[in-house]
This record gives sequence, C-alpha cells and structure tokens, in this order.
Amino acid sequence: MERSGNLSLFGQDERPRSALAGRLAALASEGVYFGTSSWKYEGWLGQIYTPERYATRGRFSRKKFEEACLAEYAETFPAVCGDFSFYQFPYAAYWERLFAGVPERLKFAFKVPEQITVRTWPSHARYGQRGGTENESFLDAELCEQLFLRPLAPYRERVGVLIFEFGTFSKRHYESVAPFAEDLARFLDRLPGGWRYSVEIRNKEFLEPVYFDALRAHNAAHVFNSWTRMPELGEQVGIGEAFTADFAVSRALLSHGRTYEQAVERFQPYDHVQIENPGAREALRHLAERARTEAQAAFLFVNNRLEGNAPGTIQAVAESLG
Repeated sequence: MERSGNLSLFGQDERPRSALAGRLAALASEGVYFGTSSWKYEGWLGQIYTPERYATRGRFSRKKFEEACLAEYAETFPAVCGDFSFYQFPYAAYWERLFAGVPERLKFAFKVPEQITVRTWPSHARYGQRGGTENESFLDAELCEQLFLRPLAPYRERVGVLIFEFGTFSKRHYESVAPFAEDLARFLDRLPGGWRYSVEIRNKEFLEPVYFDALRAHNAAHVFNSWTRMPELGEQVGIGEAFTADFAVSRALLSHGRTYEQAVERFQPYDHVQIENPGAREALRHLAERARTEAQAAFLFVNNRLEGNAPGTIQAVAESLG
C-alpha cells in the first residue's frame, strides 16, 4: 500500500489523526483497546507526533522526543505495550516517572522480565558470562512478586495486562507440552490475584488442550501472537479452546516466515505501511468484534514490523469495524 493510504501528515491535514483518536476512544469505551508495541519511533513524526513539540532552539531533540512523546501518543491511542520491562526489573522511581507523565486513561501492557521466563540464557554478548547457562530464576513466582509486581502495585488500575513471553523451548527443556503446562500451572498458582495475566509462547506444537487448560484454570489469557514461526494469527484465533480467560490479548509482531532482522531491514524507519497482511488484519478485527459481542476486554497490540507502520495497520482495522 502506498503512503497515501496512511494517516495524513499534520502539515497537510490533522483531521485523520483526530478521527482515528475518536474511533479508538469509542472502541475503548466498549473494552477494546488498540495500541502499539513500544512508541519511540521518529518515523511517526508528522503522523502521530507533532515535530514542533520536540524542538530545542529550532532543532529536533531526540532526547526531548524520547522523554515526552508518550504523552502525545496517548492523545491518539488508548493503550500501549511496554517491551522495555522484558529486559529489567524497573525501579519504583521509574514507574513513578512513567505513570506521572501520561493521562490516567492510557492502559499499559507490560512484558514481565525475562529473568522469569527464560529457561536458559541465550549465548549472546548482551548476557555476558550468563550466556548458555541455566536461569535459576525461571518461573520464580516469589521473585516476580517481590521485584516486579510490588513496585508496580500502586498503578494496578492503570495496567491492562501483564505478558509472560516465553521463547522457543528446545526438546532438551521440554520434550512435549505437558511438562511445560504443569510448570506453568504451578507458577500461576503462586502468583497473587488482582492482575490480568497472559502467556505468549513460541512453540507452535504447544497449542494443545493441556496448555489451554492450564491457562483457563487461572483465568490467564493465551496471547494470540503473529510471529515468524507461529501459526498465522487467523489460525490461532480459529482455535476455540484458545480463548482461556474473560479477556483477550493479541500481539501482531511479524508476518509468518519473515524474521525480525528481515522486517527491520525492510520497514525502517516505519513511516508508512509497505506490505499489508490481510490475514492478520482480519484476525484482529475478529478479536475486536468477539470482545464487543461477549462484553469482554481485549488488548490488541500491533508492531511496526508487521506491515511497516503500526498506526497505519491499526487505522485500517479500526475503520473496518462497524
């Protein structure tokens, strides 16, 4: 799809962004929250962000942009997914700054730190000497509560959902889905109530009743995720057992078969939709319609690396909803 199919630049016409904001606010009033995965993208300047807001002495300030753009983001979107928390346990002071800088109506989804969900640390320079070693904190509910949930508790009402993202497990870790489901169930048993928990997996062979049963027993949601080696989003949505909670969560990340690196190379700087994914759009539309019919909450997040520009994808889906 050409650039003309996306939100107009502010310099030409601000009405498309206002129209999108109004449409998304109306859907949020029905419990359907659309948002993006992360938000600090300069490619959205002139589309979601007003360049003049981030000027210092007449020049664009990246520092000012990264510190303040979430507040303007919230003028359009009712929800946002914070990927940053996957890599650390944020301190209480960080949570305070984050929530103080945005309106209370903005709902957050946070990925729980990988220290809880990684079985073996990847052999990557970022992990230093830990690379390739077993993670002693894997599925440690006490650690999760102490270092993540307690500091976040003052803002519980503003957190829409928490996401436990599990990478692909090898046969060395789990020969089948059953032992994973057992470990997952024990972990969820130990977590405190009062939060919406959701689980994102990257093993397509785990999409079996025993996994869904473990989630359903704890009112935890399966995250319908569009990812390079997972079944298409529409295929997952078509599994009746996959609706395991009284809310739904989706993360449209990558098109099937396209790697993260390929998407980054193709789509940067993420300023317009380049390759439409009709199947993913239809699945998101289905999830939104189902949530409205069932009067349940749905948190639907789109990544730039799905089609090239998350706001444009969300706009297309929102406009398709009656």
